[in-house]
Amino acid sequence: MLEAGGNAIDAAIAANAVLGLTQPYVNGVGGDLFAIFYEAKTGKLYGLNSSGWTPKALTIEYLKSKGVGQIDRIGVHAITVPGCVAGWDALRKRFGTKPFSELLATTIFYAETGFPLPELGARSWISQPLLKQPGYRETYMPGGQRPQLGDVFQNPALGESLRQVAARGRDGYYKGKMAENLVKFLQAQGGAHTLEDFAEFEPEWVEPISTTYRGWEIFELPPNGQGVAALSMLNIMENFPLMDYGQNSAAALHVMIEAKKLAYADMARYVGDPRFGPVPVKEMLSKQLAKQRAGSISMEKASCKVLPSEIRQELDAHGRETIYMSAIDKEGNIVSLIQSNYAGYGTGMVAPGAGFSFHNRGAGFDLQPGKPNSLEGRKRPLHTIIPAFMRKGDVTVGFGIMGGWNQSQAHAQFVANVVDFGMNVQMALESARFTKATFDGCDVQMESRIPEGVRQDLTRRGHAITAMGGFAGGMGNGEAVMRDGRRGVNFGASDPRTDGAAIPEQPVVPALTKQR
Repeated sequence: MLEAGGNAIDAAIAANAVLGLTQPYVNGVGGDLFAIFYEAKTGKLYGLNSSGWTPKALTIEYLKSKGVGQIDRIGVHAITVPGCVAGWDALRKRFGTKPFSELLATTIFYAETGFPLPELGARSWISQPLLKQPGYRETYMPGGQRPQLGDVFQNPALGESLRQVAARGRDGYYKGKMAENLVKFLQAQGGAHTLEDFAEFEPEWVEPISTTYRGWEIFELPPNGQGVAALSMLNIMENFPLMDYGQNSAAALHVMIEAKKLAYADMARYVGDPRFGPVPVKEMLSKQLAKQRAGSISMEKASCKVLPSEIRQELDAHGRETIYMSAIDKEGNIVSLIQSNYAGYGTGMVAPGAGFSFHNRGAGFDLQPGKPNSLEGRKRPLHTIIPAFMRKGDVTVGFGIMGGWNQSQAHAQFVANVVDFGMNVQMALESARFTKATFDGCDVQMESRIPEGVRQDLTRRGHAITAMGGFAGGMGNGEAVMRDGRRGVNFGASDPRTDGAAIPEQPVVPALTKQR
């Protein structure tokens, strides 16, 4: 897309569309989208929250009247209005240069003619628990056979859905023929969705939130996402001399793990959809609060109790499957974009002829009233997926690392690798990481590349460590692009934990004149 004259926005939309076809087990037009856009000519950052809302009629009282006490993770009530296509439309209209007919042409081509399944994709392609979901088997296992490595997979139904978007933009998805088909299907499954819920949905342009970390500015999107936890974590970490401790030393890792627990505790307690109640972001990002929280960290003993137990299990259950991608163009514009079905294929429900599964983002709602993330009609749930951005002077970096609640803690580790330990963006992504998926206890997972002696030291401090593979998928998969504005040079980095790649735009090389 860049080589065809498009900018970073055009490239990001086109690539995201292809990923929805080739990696439907993590993303697609049945899911949500968030993005940060850096406009090089002005130096301004723009945030887009295109997470969908619940049906207007879907309330706690409504579910109680139906005898529902818990949202089924693959049930119809977990399906909020998907925000992906509306997000593409908002990005394209404001900053893109290409029509949807060009942006989606490649995906439509591969949907209709097919593409060979790569190794990771073939292993992840079929989810056994979803085989009985309506439309799932017919869409992803045509002929009743599981696609294998190298098999050419076609999804003409998705190609037709994208043709409607190419012809009519967002209205091709949220109004008219496709919306009628989607809503009819959802209602047949017992959903409260209406045509108005789809037609009236709009993404929201938001002001990114930020903090400083040792002279760098770090940006995330505001709630209803978890990005505030990454910034809170960095604020706490800033109170410790991580550079002196050493990268992935026991002391540095101990500080980061403890900072994660504290930052996530506040995020879990206070973050919800800000359209339904105030979220104290300013207070959560206070350097004074971070200093107080840092003072509670003992360097000799891990803290195993940071959250009230009644909210632990609901948060620990969140999904981990997502795609993150970033794009940069010759002008230095950067798109940091993340898109997800939430848990794998989401619900695995596929409307007739649609070619894509609906996400299950609504499974994260709390059914106890009065909490920041309590279910209400037209409300957006607490979201895990977050794009990120950082800059200092003439250097700008768009980055992200996916994987459910792994994301904020992985962002903080990436920033520390760049800022505290002087790594380039590729090294910062490749470096061994830890993750703590739970909100309570002292359990933590670490890649085995972290030396055994370091893990033993952490165990002595009270951490319950599970060693993972050297490049473990559970640590999330990241990508990054960087611009050195002084020299006008772009850099790209891709995480070896996934099938991603840093792909440069190829120059137009003039033909050589024949020499005599």
